[in-house]
Amino acid sequence: MTQLMTFENIREHESLSMYRDTKSARKVMMKEIKRVIEANPIFRGRLEFPIVKGERLRRLINQSLNWQHMQCEDPHQNPAIDTLFVDHVCDPQVCIQHSPSIENNAKPSQTISYQSPACSVKSSLSTVAQYASRIGGSFPAKNPATKVIEDSDVLSKRMPIVTVDEVTSTITDHGQNHISELAISKDLPSTVIRTLNEGSSPVSMDFHPVWLTVLLVGTSAGEIGLWDVSCGGKMVARNFNVWDLGACSMALKVALEKDSHVSVNRVLWSPDGFLFGVAYSKHVVQLYSYIGGDELDQILEIDAHLGGVNDLAFSSPEGELLVITCGDDRTIKVWDVVSGNRCFTFEGHDAPVYSVCPHIKDNIPFIFSVSTVGRIKVWLYDNLGDRIDYDAPGLGCTKMAYSADERLFSCGTSKGGESYLVEWDDTVGCFKRVYKGLGPNPLSAVQFDITRNQLLAAGDDHMVKFWHMDNTQLLKAIDADGGLPANPHIRFNSDGTLLAVSSSGNQIKILANANGLDLLQGCGNDSIDASGVESETSRKNGNVAEVNSKTTGEATYGEKAWETIERPSQCQSLQLCADVKRTKISKLIYTNAGDAILALTSNAIHLLWKWPQNDLSSSGKATTKVQPLLWRPTSGLQLMSNDLSSTNPEETMPCFALSKNDSYLMSASGGMISLFNVISFKTMRKVMAPPPAATCLAFDPRDNNVVAIGMDDSTIMIYNARLDKVTNALAGHTKRVTSLAFSTSMKSLVSSGADAQIFVWNADEWKIQKSKALQIPDGSKLRALLQIPDGNKLRALSDSDTHVQFHEDQLHFLIVHKTHLAIYEVKELGCVNKWVSDSSEPISHATFSCDSQTVYASFVDGTIGIFDASVLVLCCRIKPSAYLPADISCSYTVYPLVIAGHPQKPTQFAVGLSNGEVHVLEPLESEGEWGILPTVKRNLESSAPAKTTFQGFLYE
Repeated sequence: MTQLMTFENIREHESLSMYRDTKSARKVMMKEIKRVIEANPIFRGRLEFPIVKGERLRRLINQSLNWQHMQCEDPHQNPAIDTLFVDHVCDPQVCIQHSPSIENNAKPSQTISYQSPACSVKSSLSTVAQYASRIGGSFPAKNPATKVIEDSDVLSKRMPIVTVDEVTSTITDHGQNHISELAISKDLPSTVIRTLNEGSSPVSMDFHPVWLTVLLVGTSAGEIGLWDVSCGGKMVARNFNVWDLGACSMALKVALEKDSHVSVNRVLWSPDGFLFGVAYSKHVVQLYSYIGGDELDQILEIDAHLGGVNDLAFSSPEGELLVITCGDDRTIKVWDVVSGNRCFTFEGHDAPVYSVCPHIKDNIPFIFSVSTVGRIKVWLYDNLGDRIDYDAPGLGCTKMAYSADERLFSCGTSKGGESYLVEWDDTVGCFKRVYKGLGPNPLSAVQFDITRNQLLAAGDDHMVKFWHMDNTQLLKAIDADGGLPANPHIRFNSDGTLLAVSSSGNQIKILANANGLDLLQGCGNDSIDASGVESETSRKNGNVAEVNSKTTGEATYGEKAWETIERPSQCQSLQLCADVKRTKISKLIYTNAGDAILALTSNAIHLLWKWPQNDLSSSGKATTKVQPLLWRPTSGLQLMSNDLSSTNPEETMPCFALSKNDSYLMSASGGMISLFNVISFKTMRKVMAPPPAATCLAFDPRDNNVVAIGMDDSTIMIYNARLDKVTNALAGHTKRVTSLAFSTSMKSLVSSGADAQIFVWNADEWKIQKSKALQIPDGSKLRALLQIPDGNKLRALSDSDTHVQFHEDQLHFLIVHKTHLAIYEVKELGCVNKWVSDSSEPISHATFSCDSQTVYASFVDGTIGIFDASVLVLCCRIKPSAYLPADISCSYTVYPLVIAGHPQKPTQFAVGLSNGEVHVLEPLESEGEWGILPTVKRNLESSAPAKTTFQGFLYE
């Protein structure tokens, strides 16, 4: 060893001259060991290992685990098997008695009793999944591009699945909440309240996700129709026709020449309700937009598959809305709904593909597909093939669906007519429950639906059958007053209060529970298109149109009722200068002192303008008379900037919140949340790496160390900056949280989300006090936007984000949606006033003035509306030509994205534009206020019916 240490290179030693590196040395050693072993006559010719495919290896492991568990004297449901090399013995425990199960078509003498091997097979699958996860074979795969996926394929392909016979025994349901089945059955939509008459047999139906009484129907004759079930009227009807025959494939033309009959296979709304898709029996998928009224707009036609298009679904795996189709040509295809480009084609089925089910779990998007012979495959959004391949129960046409609480169900019918409704363990690939009560169906596949995270329903044996998710026994069966086909099509609305059921004679029956009856009575005879309705008051006075309902007054404003400002000389405006490259302004706020404006751009940079004290502005407050300075600290630090997410910055939802003393700023732009010192620009802390990403922030006014953080996974985190930890997690929304606001007097937090829901939380115990779904009014004139071939505007329209801001009295708050403004009171979430946009452009943002007597709203066409907050009446409209240069105001591409009110001057506000500019606006000094607000208010008070005034708001 001493001699080796003297060498510059150990290979200079004669004995080590052949040494290269560790890897090569080991190869040499292994060859020598192999030669020595083979020289032994006992081992000669016996060292050739058989070639074992991945499927076979997986089956061998399964068999070994099953054998171990079957030999156990007391087999448990979830054995902890750690190794294949030592015989497994379950730990003793108290046995749970299981009741025997009976096959639906079995005679009383054919009772199938509980057997431990069946349970052992299911349990062993769970164990195999655990084993696979330890060596990188879990599903879904975290990184489809790595070697781990290749290993996963070896372990996961052709996953052996427990047969139905093996799991028909009743197993104790986990999470049983002991809900009274009697109470549940009473709440089922079982009362027939409407009968709709179609021209041909309904084959597919879907309720609008927001307008709970709008039903989309597709028929066997190729017709699509939109019904308002509240009044039983058909609003829109369209027969099948090819929009552009010249652009179609020759195969489609030949098919139509041979047989012109085309039926609808599937209709489906997009998650936001702005689009719907229609899959036809010949080649074609068509996408329409509908925003109310009696018109449909054609968005996209796709010559998608050779033969029929059997199913379609919408998904947004990376923020871009995609449509997924499957067809008789045995393929699944993914399309961009804006461009119509095909993104992916998945091939691998050996039979026509019957259904698709996209989902996102653990931030991994994937797609289930099921063929007509019951083969289930799982695909990631890449071109690497299917990740998992196994069999559906009965090996027949099957559809799969996730409930809102991430539980996976499927329902299908075999070629022999046996039907199966099951719940899956999607991480393992085995059944958790098999629901009883379905009869033989030799003619067609059973259709099913899910609602309210607790009920399953299926159309079977001329009835609608219901199950509680946690109980395999049939809960209830109803015949809907008779006349149902053998396997009726069914569809719930989004809150489970209405159920559409196809009936004989080309009819659709609408069933309702007590809440559904209230919903229909509340809708009354109101049109879905409320924006164009005028009352007698508006016709008599010519200035205000009020659309009254039981709970709220909706208003649009007449053409001559407000003052229009369209020239720069009619108001005071100031563009804030900045020598920084910037993109659009995503967030805008005044400091609480009123001497500065803070903006966050879409490229994650913060811009802070401060007003100096001088002769023109002795107070140093924000004013249009003095140009502020873009603030930079004397320390030489760069501007405050956020971490950007790896996704497109345009797809993130930037957010920030300023502390009450203007000293601290919390901000995020899709990446980690940053805590800044506003005085020094120093980054004090970064927390909460995505996913999920923060989408909105609000400081608790009672404690600057407590921050409410809305997330894009629908949760709200209560973060304590002093403790540097999340103290509470609030769950209630079903889509991303878009706005948060605290009420100091009510000790409440109000949240709104992309699901059009409002929640009121107790700010001490962080529990839900009240919740309400917004009834989004329709603005049919927004339809014009969808005729513009602009993908960004299409995506903007499909966004259901809402914004919430408290009134000065802390008892009421403003709700801002693209279609309307509304004032709600906190205690009961009653809508006090509502204004529905009657323009051709949606609302981009709105805010209260500091005294809450005025609402400033910006629109996508560049105009700014000024409203009397007490009655939500438009008093003044500022056109872009009044505050933008002529070349920009005429382009219609620059408009305000955000608007902020001065904290002390009720007539001053600022707007952040789509081109990165910030403008401050004030009325002329000679007028002192905007528009003709006092005159309009007097006219309203003199012409409107008697109302009770409370805290400045009007109640019916």
